Amino acid sequence: MRTLIPTLLFFVFALHGYGQVERDKALHFLGGSLFGLAGAGIAKQASDGNRVWTFLGAVTGSAVAGVAKEAIDSGQDGNQWDNDDLAATILGGITVGVAIDLFSKKKDKRRLRGNYSQRGKQKFNFNPKRNSEALVLETVPTSLNSLGLSSGLFQIK
Repeated sequence: MRTLIPTLLFFVFALHGYGQVERDKALHFLGGSLFGLAGAGIAKQASDGNRVWTFLGAVTGSAVAGVAKEAIDSGQDGNQWDNDDLAATILGGITVGVAIDLFSKKKDKRRLRGNYSQRGKQKFNFNPKRNSEALVLETVPTSLNSLGLSSGLFQIK
């Protein structure tokens, strides 16, 4: 609940501010988020789930994609390097890194109190009988109509 309310407030303010953002910046944010997700996945696998390296992988993935895109843009005629586009791309990676850190399960370092193991107790030994008999009903089970539980919709004809 502590993370739900700030998250909802963030989305309310983000929806209000969406009209103020250019379409190009929103696309850079989306691209940074996707490349940040890929970078976080690679870093998480490489570091065996270390939270810091996962976050750094998300930021690095988006930063590499942003720098590459801006380098391509600056080489084109009539186009130039834009630091605002680069910032939007990296912000997408930071957002993904924070989201992964918030929603991933963290290892709790606290120890459980007491002993929950079965030490000292005998284990249950299940030996099924080889000559088991089937259960045979000697009476006919009562129908739903006789119990008054059926409205007559499911009658056998």
